[in-house]
Amino acid sequence: MLGDHSLFDLQRPAEWLGGLIFASPHSGRHYPRWFLAESRLDPRNLRSSEDAFVDRLIQPALEHGAVVLTANVPRCVVDLNRAPDEIDPLVVVGANPPVMNPRIMAGLGVIPRVVSQGRAIHERPIALDEADQRIRHLWHPYHDALSALIDEAVERFGGAILIDMHSMPRDALAHLPRPRPDFVLGDRNGVSAAPRISAAVAEAVTAEGFRLRRNSPFSGAYITAAYGRPTRNVHVVQLELDRSLYMDERMIEPRPDFEVFAGRLAAILARIARLRPDARGQAIAAE
Repeated sequence: MLGDHSLFDLQRPAEWLGGLIFASPHSGRHYPRWFLAESRLDPRNLRSSEDAFVDRLIQPALEHGAVVLTANVPRCVVDLNRAPDEIDPLVVVGANPPVMNPRIMAGLGVIPRVVSQGRAIHERPIALDEADQRIRHLWHPYHDALSALIDEAVERFGGAILIDMHSMPRDALAHLPRPRPDFVLGDRNGVSAAPRISAAVAEAVTAEGFRLRRNSPFSGAYITAAYGRPTRNVHVVQLELDRSLYMDERMIEPRPDFEVFAGRLAAILARIARLRPDARGQAIAAE
């Protein structure tokens, strides 16, 4: 359904050192022709919901022994950070979700109704069969790969640590008191990762001089909820980056100083990559 493009890129380091996975489920930018033909928006507006360049920013994690998983499926085609049954009846004819949660009501279900600033994606609602096809052929392969990676990490290292990387529009922070955070760490208020893991990730961010806020306004969505099982030694932390730090949000282009930010983020990734889940359901920093 993405033409000649793979659904995701799974990159392994020369040696996987300790069950660390860095993932970017929202940086996909391969827009199928059939989708562009259906949409009422131009490609730049569609890309406003994309975590542009996050896949590029997390590449240095490979050098530090972590696996990197990045989606090629655009978020506005199917949202990989939503449950497959979070289907919006206003965008999918005949949909009957088990619960109308706030994400669905905002138009941000697994088949999104809107991109940023509430702009409608579709000219008209799509058929339930089309939604099922998107979920079957675009959503499930990514999650099959992610689940397999986590299972492999548990088998090889006794546990797994997933850092789910995202970016947030600067406007999403407008309601917060100043100084506003540069990063938001989400662990579902301590449910998706052990405190030691979350604290280590937070320390890695602040050691590089960035401001950090925890669990507000983003505490984590489907991926943290579905995979974070710290009692089983599987830890998931969502990390949101302020897009304005490294890109022109209107033009969706890297800032002239993109590489400066990328270097600082690489230092954060290196610190996080030293974490190790141990066999007792805790986590220790590698010496």
